[in-house]
Amino acid sequence: MIEFSPETVAVLMLGGVFVLVLTGFPIAFVIGSVAFFVGILQFGTNATFHILYGRFYDLSLNYPYLAVPLFTFMGVILQHSGITKDLYQSLYEALGRLKGGLLLVTIIFGTILAACLGVIAASVTILTLIALSPMVQRGYDKSLAAGTIVATGTLGILIPPSIMLVVYGPQAGISIGQMFMGAVFPGLILSALYMAYVTIRCRINPALGPAIPADQMTPFSADKLIGLLKALVPPVALMIAVLGTIFLGIAPPTEAAAVGCLASVLLAVFYGKFSWGLIKQASIETLRVSAFVVMIAALCYAFVGIFMNAGSGDVVGEMIKSVPGGRWASFAMIMAIVFALGMFIEWIGIVFIIVPIFSPILEELGFDPLWAGMMICINLQMAFQTPPMAMSIFVLKGTAPKEIGLTMAEIIKGVIPFVTIIAFALVLFTVFPGIITWLPEQMLATAK
Repeated sequence: MIEFSPETVAVLMLGGVFVLVLTGFPIAFVIGSVAFFVGILQFGTNATFHILYGRFYDLSLNYPYLAVPLFTFMGVILQHSGITKDLYQSLYEALGRLKGGLLLVTIIFGTILAACLGVIAASVTILTLIALSPMVQRGYDKSLAAGTIVATGTLGILIPPSIMLVVYGPQAGISIGQMFMGAVFPGLILSALYMAYVTIRCRINPALGPAIPADQMTPFSADKLIGLLKALVPPVALMIAVLGTIFLGIAPPTEAAAVGCLASVLLAVFYGKFSWGLIKQASIETLRVSAFVVMIAALCYAFVGIFMNAGSGDVVGEMIKSVPGGRWASFAMIMAIVFALGMFIEWIGIVFIIVPIFSPILEELGFDPLWAGMMICINLQMAFQTPPMAMSIFVLKGTAPKEIGLTMAEIIKGVIPFVTIIAFALVLFTVFPGIITWLPEQMLATAK
């Protein structure tokens, strides 16, 4: 056993994770191995096993995390049942005649998907399969089309029901229901900013997103309007089943997730998409995703246990609080750290590592925990779109049809403006924090 100073432990653990992540090893094994070996050096074998076992056990008894497999199952049922595909076609018939109409349809459709799925890979995959080829075939700029899909698909991890919010809330001691409500307006505002951006781009340069030729247009009749309304029924029903029960105080998020599972299965039955093969596929995918989340969560939780017991959390806290410029400079530093981590580490690892360390600091600096938590989650939107650890970009690249010839450079070029929009939105939510906090306050008022 070696007695390291808290500063040395902080450097060893954070530096070790950063270096080993670059080797390409899975993040769970990287974080777990760093915690294990530094723990043995610092505390000895018995104390390290006690810390690791205690942290694993505490995590396994954390009731709110039951929402992770439930929301995953709900999203996979919707993804593979195909009951949302008619919605894209209906939106296309309504907006396709506009310049950049397919981009607008993709953003609206993706926003609705985000409120149903909560799993980013599912959102990006569906948007790529449904929207990318039609846009490229109609002469849309490939970079703009790809950037729109990546940014919109990433909303699936922010707009509730979001797995990220389910993971973040218990770590920070914040109600998942409040996190859900706090994410509604930021998610919708980001969607609106994306639509404003593509509209302006296509107005300035119509060649980026040409409208449907006049000879191919058909009137938007009453029948098409009825078809659009029918296609909206599944997502609206699901949103009411999940978010409605949470907002009205009928059920907490974990139970609301179970209601969402039931609603998704009933919708699949109603629309003739149900099969036992669908249930099997959804169950296997749910087990895979849940095991992935729990593995990373448990090892990150153990990592933080070693880190905090060594006193390194206080070192990080003092460093951040000593930044010149007061509390806002400290907050900016936290956001910069989150952004930098997002380029190298999976979001699950980031949440489980930074939240126990940063939450007490943010509270001590006088920031509202809910507002600060949502700002970090919004910041993590950029993590999915900034290489080298850009999950949304890799999902799009892997799903895109080969005949399109979409390159990584074209995707990154299209994503950069959307990352800038997220940065602008963070400034907006800093100036007007009520955008985040108003709806949760109304939920608390309703519950009373």
